[in-house]
Amino acid sequence: MAKGNSTRRMRAEEFRVDPDAMPGWILGSERTPAVGEEVICAGGPGSVAFVRGKTGDGSRLLQIRLSDGNSPPFFAAASNVLVSPEPRPAGQQS
Repeated sequence: MAKGNSTRRMRAEEFRVDPDAMPGWILGSERTPAVGEEVICAGGPGSVAFVRGKTGDGSRLLQIRLSDGNSPPFFAAASNVLVSPEPRPAGQQS
């Protein structure tokens, strides 16, 4: 018996952060965020839990915890997250 895949297919664009989501913010490849710093990724706002080695595009590998508190931490290339031009810890208002 063949089984169908009932999960919704995700397009590659859905995994890329929207640079217009936070006007004035820059890509993490331009300034590597520090541990505890607030970032915006394709999944929404979060904070950096760990900064690891380099990815294939030369940016750092980040472990991110989403602010919703329900999602498990995940990894993303710094080139696919937005950071404030000036370092600021998670939870600090602009």
